[in-house]
Amino acid sequence: MTNSLLYGAIAAFIIGLLMFAKSNKEREETGEWSNSLQWGYLLMMVGVFGMLSAFMSFTAVLLIFVLFTGVVWFIHKSRLKKQAGQARANHFFDYMSGFFPIILLVFVLRTFVAEPFQIPSSSMRPGLVVGDFILVNKFAYGIRTPIINNVLIPTGKVERGDVIVFNYPEDTKINYIKRVVGLPGDTVEYKDKVLTVNGVEEKDIPDGMYRYPEDQNPEITREAQYYQSNLDNREFAVLKMEGFPSVDIGSLNFVQRRMEDAGIDSGLAENCRYAEDGSGFVCKVPEGSYFALGDNRDGSSDSRYWGFIDDRLVVGKAFLIWMNFNDMSRVGQTIH
Repeated sequence: MTNSLLYGAIAAFIIGLLMFAKSNKEREETGEWSNSLQWGYLLMMVGVFGMLSAFMSFTAVLLIFVLFTGVVWFIHKSRLKKQAGQARANHFFDYMSGFFPIILLVFVLRTFVAEPFQIPSSSMRPGLVVGDFILVNKFAYGIRTPIINNVLIPTGKVERGDVIVFNYPEDTKINYIKRVVGLPGDTVEYKDKVLTVNGVEEKDIPDGMYRYPEDQNPEITREAQYYQSNLDNREFAVLKMEGFPSVDIGSLNFVQRRMEDAGIDSGLAENCRYAEDGSGFVCKVPEGSYFALGDNRDGSSDSRYWGFIDDRLVVGKAFLIWMNFNDMSRVGQTIH
């Protein structure tokens, strides 16, 4: 979470606390609690949620809220039963228990069914662009244990060509989206911008030029060669920029040093060989891991730089663009 969002969460909590302190704690004639009391509770909940999200995953925070509101809901129902409705005079139990079914529903849907995700960069152009809101199928690769994220009930396997969302290995609170090109045991080679997996070359057919605004400075236009690609009979589009190496060795070394300083093993040193001039690499994908690239091959931070994706980091399979406020024509497009 950025500092601005954290400060916003703290501000929401303080405002909510002040509204709670000044609110009327008695029921109104309509049987409802005062607006200031309800807003006070709501803002405090939002504030606590935001502050906890700065230190743990969104799923972990949701689970905490489910457990907390669930306990309050159970106590409240027990009090109502024992006191024949007199417990309704307690605004804390009455209001907080009302959160439980809503938070539980959100938790179940987000953890086991589908999760929304916003495309933050141009690394997956041309298929996915900045501003796309996508849905991620959470059960495509198995029903997983919340937080631990190991597979409880297998429902499918990751395949070459799948576009997946996963926790970034260097900071698991951040989600990334890339295309899987290597499965456990595969040999992935990227030489002079030609991808080869287990000796089978990806078929790239040039199909004109593609231009897009730079992420950091939209006034600057990037230009790349557009290719129709085929990998394992999966068709999709990729971009390649003239004059860029297969691997930016400077960026590779920088990311690797940063990960080493943080005590994170990327696995690249043991499983990959890189050409010193950046013209290519060969990697053997270890068991339980995947190798992924961005479709915008020269504009993506991916497995070339920070290593393999452990299966326990997989969030799910991206399958649908459900909103783009800048281009409504993209809504409803499936992700190939």
